[in-house]
Amino acid sequence: MDAWSDPAAVDWFLDDAQVWAIVGLSGDPWRSAYSVAAELQHRGKTIVPIHPKAATEELIVLGEKGYATLAEVPFPIDVVDVFRRSDAAGEFADQAIAAGAAGVWFQMGVIDDEAFGRVRAAGLRMVMDDCPSHQWHARGRRG
Repeated sequence: MDAWSDPAAVDWFLDDAQVWAIVGLSGDPWRSAYSVAAELQHRGKTIVPIHPKAATEELIVLGEKGYATLAEVPFPIDVVDVFRRSDAAGEFADQAIAAGAAGVWFQMGVIDDEAFGRVRAAGLRMVMDDCPSHQWHARGRRG
């Protein structure tokens, strides 16, 4: 078991976290962010699209209003789920801390050890280099 996917943290994200801000969710159904966001909704979670194009145009994804930045979201966020390259992900971890989120999730292949340390030091839960879809499917295989 990797420290980046602590089972207690994963359980909290999947069971208790309700509002998921999805960084990189543009509305393109061919992108991983879209399919994961759709699954989150299917499992009863509220999604909040975060994408820079929301600064210049109305962004509605899976029926939810999008925002250009986390700071613009006018209600509490439980999770900031990051679909960005590793070299760009750390800034969103910092924004999650500033926005008062309760946790940060970096998707498969997104790794930033320093950001992980900052998030944990701030008292937030974090999972890195993993996917909530994979975790839900793994639960199904366990019975």
